[in-house]
Amino acid sequence: MVTSASVTSNAYSSASTAVSAATTATAPVNQDLPNIKILATGGTIAGSSTSNTDVTGYTAGALGIDTLINAVPEMKEVANVSGEQIANVGSPDVDNAVLLKLGKRINELLASDDVDGVVVTHGTDTLEETAYFLDLVVKSNKPVVIVGAMRPATAISADGSFNLYNAVKIASTPEATGKGVMIELNDRIGAARYITKTNTTGTDTFKSTEQGYLGVVSGGKVYFYNEPTRKHTADSVFNITDLTELPQVDILYEYQNNGSYLYDAAVAAGAKGIVVAGSGNGSLSKLSKAGAIKAVKAGVAVVRSTRTGSGVVTHSDEDDQNGMISSDSLNPQKARILLMLALTQTKDAKQIQTFFDEY
Repeated sequence: MVTSASVTSNAYSSASTAVSAATTATAPVNQDLPNIKILATGGTIAGSSTSNTDVTGYTAGALGIDTLINAVPEMKEVANVSGEQIANVGSPDVDNAVLLKLGKRINELLASDDVDGVVVTHGTDTLEETAYFLDLVVKSNKPVVIVGAMRPATAISADGSFNLYNAVKIASTPEATGKGVMIELNDRIGAARYITKTNTTGTDTFKSTEQGYLGVVSGGKVYFYNEPTRKHTADSVFNITDLTELPQVDILYEYQNNGSYLYDAAVAAGAKGIVVAGSGNGSLSKLSKAGAIKAVKAGVAVVRSTRTGSGVVTHSDEDDQNGMISSDSLNPQKARILLMLALTQTKDAKQIQTFFDEY
């Protein structure tokens, strides 16, 4: 057992006490290295527990950004790094307000000639949602890498330190320019649109089974093999500069013997959009479809996605007849992100469908 006073004894070892927060802020700048800003939001990568074998009952976001940076001094050989705390929560508590704050701050930073790339530390549970949101709203081709960990900093073989080092390495690599927002865990580089969490606790949880990874980090080098083909970042039409809130979009789950009342409840609660995690190819039961059509007639955008975990939900003539939208290969949680932003542009189902076809 270890005490809370010694939470940095494993992944975040004596480096965090040997190097003060002030040292991080005043470290000399190496003009030959890129300048990378690390924005922290909390999560497992900043988590701690009183036991070094506890990988599920820890407190997320217990450690601040200075501790994370000071614990990986090797990053200073790769880039001039500095940190900023945006939030300090478990990722299930990352809400629209945090998304807007983070996206706006990244755009401010990347607009400066003094910042060459951004790394965001984040909890893994909703990491893919934040990454895809940023992929749609960041107005720069400079690298943005989202990184997390599956084991808290206090655990034996904690993965956060090396993941963070690799993320800075990626953000510092010229070839990372124009790749859109990337996710780094377990040495893999994934595109924000394609990669998703697939396992509750495994360190290899983030996978891109259909489209594949963008690249890997191996032997201290960054290798890229693929590029995202959909619109993103600098080519995106979505702009959050003047937004103070996002439209309410809810997700409903398709299952046997379901009804239409959940659609009624979502509409009554103020939903402007609904994403349905349909069965198979976005299939809806007769009662569920009736609820969806009723919601459309009430002015709510309805997107058919799938609960299967992979595959394309194809668009049909029936969708056009019913005023519904198909999600392409976006899973329900990412479809919700795109629908929220689409609704800031239009309420027209055909135009929203175009967004789902292009992004």
